[in-house]
Order: sequence, then C-alpha cells, then structure tokens
Amino acid sequence: MSKTIDNMSSVRPDLIEKVTGRAEYITDLTVPGMLHGFVVRSPAVHARIVSIDTSAALASDGVVDVLTGADVAQFGLWGLVLKDRPIIAIDRVRHVGEPIAVVIADTVEIAENAAELVDVEYEELPRATTIREAMADGAPLIHAHHENLQDFYFKGGARPTQGSNVFHTYRNEVGDVDAAEATAAYIHEDHFTFPGISHFALEPHTVIADFKGDSLTIWAGAQTPTAVQKVLSRLFGLQLARIRVIVPFVGGGFGGKASVKIEPLVAAASWKVQRPVRIAQSQVESMLTCRRLGADITIRTAVDAKGRIVAKSAKLLLDGGAYSDTGSAVATKSANRIMGPYVMPNLRLEAQAVYTNTIPGAAFRSIGGPQAVWAKESHMDNVAAAIGMDPSEFRLINLASRGQRTRPDLRALDMDMSELMGRVSQSFGTEANASNRKSRGLAVAATDPANTPISNAIVRLKIDGSILVSTSAIEVGQGSHATMGRIAAQTLKQPASAVTVLRTDTAVAPYDWGTGASRSTIVVGLSVEKAALDAADQILEMVADVWELPKESLSLVEGGVSIGAEVLTFHEIFHRTLGVDSGEVIGRGAITPRSKKGALVESPLFWETSAGLAEIIVDEDTGEIHIPHYASAADVGRVINRVAAEGQDEGAAVMGFGHALYEQLEFEDGQPVNANPIDYFIPRISDVPPAFDTILIENGDGPGPGGAKGMGEGAILPVAPAIANALFSAYGIRITDLPMTPEKVWRALQKRN
Repeated sequence: MSKTIDNMSSVRPDLIEKVTGRAEYITDLTVPGMLHGFVVRSPAVHARIVSIDTSAALASDGVVDVLTGADVAQFGLWGLVLKDRPIIAIDRVRHVGEPIAVVIADTVEIAENAAELVDVEYEELPRATTIREAMADGAPLIHAHHENLQDFYFKGGARPTQGSNVFHTYRNEVGDVDAAEATAAYIHEDHFTFPGISHFALEPHTVIADFKGDSLTIWAGAQTPTAVQKVLSRLFGLQLARIRVIVPFVGGGFGGKASVKIEPLVAAASWKVQRPVRIAQSQVESMLTCRRLGADITIRTAVDAKGRIVAKSAKLLLDGGAYSDTGSAVATKSANRIMGPYVMPNLRLEAQAVYTNTIPGAAFRSIGGPQAVWAKESHMDNVAAAIGMDPSEFRLINLASRGQRTRPDLRALDMDMSELMGRVSQSFGTEANASNRKSRGLAVAATDPANTPISNAIVRLKIDGSILVSTSAIEVGQGSHATMGRIAAQTLKQPASAVTVLRTDTAVAPYDWGTGASRSTIVVGLSVEKAALDAADQILEMVADVWELPKESLSLVEGGVSIGAEVLTFHEIFHRTLGVDSGEVIGRGAITPRSKKGALVESPLFWETSAGLAEIIVDEDTGEIHIPHYASAADVGRVINRVAAEGQDEGAAVMGFGHALYEQLEFEDGQPVNANPIDYFIPRISDVPPAFDTILIENGDGPGPGGAKGMGEGAILPVAPAIANALFSAYGIRITDLPMTPEKVWRALQKRN
C-alpha cells in the first residue's frame, strides 16, 4: 500500500450525511408498535429494597406495564469478566442511579410522569464510597460472591479476593527491587490521585429492543455489538443466530458504549410486553450509568549515581464502582502503562480494582492510561528535580531504544521515543523559552493496546465495479468506515467513490471482537485487505480461465483488469464468464492470532506512543492556567486518512485537557453532586490552545495495512502531566490531584509563598 491512499478524496461519506441532517441515530428510528420506557432510579447509595408498589403507575392511562426485579430474577446475573450484575435491581441497590423499575407506556411523557408514582421503600445499608473505605477492615461487602467468566470478553479473567471488595488483583515483578534499592544512590516516592470522569458523549445511551418469541432484535449505539449479542444470548437462553444487533450512526462512545451497558435492561422490558421498547437516556442518566475509574497511585523510583533507573515499583488502586464491568482489564492495563518507555531492570507492579458504592467504572479512551501516565510522568520530573538533573535529559538516558524490551513478557518497542521528544521540541521552533509568564512541561507515554487479533470482513465486487465492504467495526465518529473503504479501494485499485462500507448488522456482518483499544485500523483493516485480495484473486482467476491467459500477466486497474494493451471491464468479465449480464465476486478475510505466521500473538500488537509539550501561562491572582501552545507527536506507522488521523490525535489531546483542568465527578458520601451537564465542566472550543501542533511520524513499520499502527488514544496521555510539569518548572508547586482547578493552583501558590 502506498501513500497514494492519501491523495484519494478525503471527504468521509458519513460526514455528508451528518452535516445534511440525513444521518439517523437511534432516537430518529421508529419501529412499528414501539413503546417507550422510562427508568425509575435509586436515590439511595446502598440499600435493601423492602418493597416496590407499582399499582398507581399501572393505573395511569397509556401505561402498558412496569418491569421490576421480580420479573427478571429468573435470568440471574450477567457480566463481562465477573458475573455480578442483575438486569435490574432485585433485592438491593448498590449506587445512586441504579435502575429499579422501568415504566413502559405509549409515549415517553406518559412513562416519565407515571414513573413518579412508583413507590419504593428502602432500608439503608452500610456503605463504602471510596477506595479507602472499601478496603478498610470490616468494610461492608458490596458483593458477597465473585463468579469469574474466564475468557468471556477478554482472554483470561479477573482475580477477585473472596470476602473483600477487591474484585481483581494484578501483579508483575521483574528482578529484585529490594536489592536494587539497597544499593541505589537515591530513592523517591510520590502519591497521586485521579478522579472519576464522565464519558459525556454527545449522544446518551439509547436502545430499542424487539423481543419476539425466541428471537430478539436490538438497535443500539454499541461499540461491541458481538459482545451485546453474546451477553443477551447467555441471559435469555437464545441462540446467537436468533439475536440481531443493528448499529446505526453513533454519537460518540469513548468506551462508554463499549462492552454492554443498558441493552439487557431494554431487552427485558421488551420481553415482558412482547412489543418493541425504546429507552432513550438523558445526559444525566448516562452520567449515572458509567464513568472512567478513579485511581489512587503510589509510585517509587530508585536511581544510581548517574541518574539511571535501577528499580521502580508502583501500587495502583482503581475505583471500579458498584459493578465490575471491564474494571479488571483497566487495572491490569494501568499497571502496564505506568512503566512508560523506560529501561527498568527491576520492577514491581501491583494493581487492584475495588468495588465502591458509586457509579460503575468502565472502559474509557486508553483504559488505565491517563491514570497511570499522570502519576508516572509527574513523578519522573520530581525524581529529576531531586537529583538535580534536567527532566528531558533524565528521560533520554533512561529511554529504552527501538527493539529493546521494557519487560520480558512484552513485545520489543517498535518506535524511537527520543525522536518524538525531539519533534515536539522542534515544533516550538526558535521561540524563546519560558519567560517570566510562560513555562513548558514535557511528558511521554508508550502503552499496550488490547491484544485481540480476531476479525472478519467481506468485500463484494459488483459487475459495475462498485464495491461493498461489510465488517462489524463501528463508526463512532473516528472515521473507521472511511478508512476501511480506502483500504478496499487501494487493494482493488479502484476509486474510493466506488466503495460503500455498510453499517453493522450482526445478521449479515461477520464477527469482530469490537471497536476500541486503537485496534480497528490494524485488525479490521487487515481483514478488509485480506478480503479485498481474495476478491481480486477471484476476478483475475476468471480472466485467466476464460481468456486463457497466464494469471501473472494480469493486473487490476480502475474499472477492470488489464491484459496488456487492453482493459477488460468488470462488466465484460462477468458477462462472458457467467453468461448473463450480472454477477459479483465475494472476498472473505479473516484475522486470527495465527495470521501473519503468528506475528499477531505477541502482546501488544504494537506500541501506541505519544509525546506532549505544553506551554502555560498562570494568572497568579486567580490560579487559572492558560495554554497558548501545545504540541503532540505520535508514531503511527503509516497514515491512511490524514484528516481523520490528525482529528483523532487532536481530539484525544483536547479530552486530556478536560481531566487535566476541568473534569471530575464529585461525590459526597456516595451521592453524585455534579452529574449533570450544568455543573460538570468539559473543554470548550475556546479552551483549545491557539497554537496546536500535531505531528504524525510515519516509518511504515506497523503490523497493519501499509505498515500502519493504531492511534486515537495515545494523545490523551501526556497532557495532564505535561501541564503539571510546566507548573512545577516555573513555580515549584506539584499538583498531585486532578483536575488542576484555579482554586487548587491558587492555594498551592499561596502555600509556597
């Protein structure tokens, strides 16, 4: 694959539909006979449900039925890694906002009004609303039992500690940390925290379910439709082939629509009334559904007299909320991602995911990464300052080189981090460094995306030269469908305008693990490339057979096949071969861990890398931080769609500004106090730095089509520590708890004085 891909039309088909208003999201869809559900949610943090009286709601005109836990207790629990979640609360609630009833009515207005008539009596239970409370001796158990689901969603399973709120523990140790520390020239330890963060996708969770006998159809903005299909199959005892998941346009996901969220609840509502039911959550309800896991991190580094790291240890505690979801994977990844791209001959890592009586934690852009890199890169500057070394120099002498392993069980690094550091520094050109008002901070990251090389694709080449691509990769606004179209077009040597990428419908789309972990361009892209090559081989075989020509003398060209001086159109090829004026070839592509001679087995598939350099100005009277210039660099292997790639990098960085400066889900004794669009602050377009440099390094050495690597998550990682390091450089104050609000910065400045 060559860079000519970049010269194709950069206009994404989905953008045309969106800007013209033709794009249809779940809330735009209507299914014949559809009813509307409204969820009654718990106001209690942790309580036993004494009774639920739905009689007044049922008596309301237009109300068809009310779903409660008693209706679905027979189906048991569900989960992705641990089976710990009821479809709807049965005998107790574990967090504010947990669904306890669904009123099903002719209109959403009737359902919402009738929901106020549902009378629930609670008996308050002891609660554990923070990590420390949940891990304290005698803490109330949020779940009494842990049923592991081995290899269900991720390879492996959780490692819960029975009789505790710890639902997963991950440990990894290399060398002898204690011995290395005993001979170290200097040891430094820091403690950092990271708050829970709302996904705040533009489109809240919305699902339509249509349960008919032994079949179920779901319309959902799901990032992982095959996971939805699998969970619903196990819950309701249906064959996978009888469950259809259709994914229309999705208004953002960021992990908040990954795995499974409200689909079982809506399916149960439809099951009860045997009619289609739609539940469209508000932004507030989605904020009560899931969030990024908060973290409490202790990190310790030992160095020798020359400043080289001889040992590193880290203990990470992740707040998983009331249900496990994918929290075990987040914990494991946080431990891997706190290492960074550094040589560490002795290493001790421990990460634990803990239940609390708060909103359930879930996957969120670079799972565990922002938490870990925030602590690790802030800590790196602290260590450098403590030993009197420039922080960039300290990083450079400790960086692992290309081809070197940071840990024996992980793939060798496939990039040069010093190049990324140099590129972000060069982007500032000859600008004078920090003045009295300006200061700069640097941070870097190297993370291990999910190792799930399982995907299938179908490419259909029609008689008129048009091409259909079918995958289960989800377009959530990141441009993946346009990328798949480009890969198919380039492989078949046809114009991008000839390709249509179909929206996902599990009734016809082949299996894919899911959209997330920066895997689509690599894994799904490889399956599309393979399917396109299969289709190409079939069409060339037709020509070789019917025209009696050597296959190696043939080549695909725009509109057909070249046989030397002559070009046979696809129309001519199909007509003469099949004897009728119609036909198509169907190419199939499958990627498994055994593909590419087993090269995809080793973890990670590739290293997702990022370097960030932030320039800040602090208003010392208010503590407000302004960022006039930010540079982001990533090694992406090969760019397939430059506009989309740059947009992904910039979007991730802006999301990083959110948790760095503004965002935090706040709780008071388990009660969320700002889980609404008014009180929860996210970055505005005016908060984006006026000068923003996006640097994409291409070496063509990735495992994906044309040497591509995945991207879209890395740029979120360096932002917060880069800003904090700039603050530390200029003022000597170290913020250890995000976000860096004006009040927090101002108080630190006053304390310094």
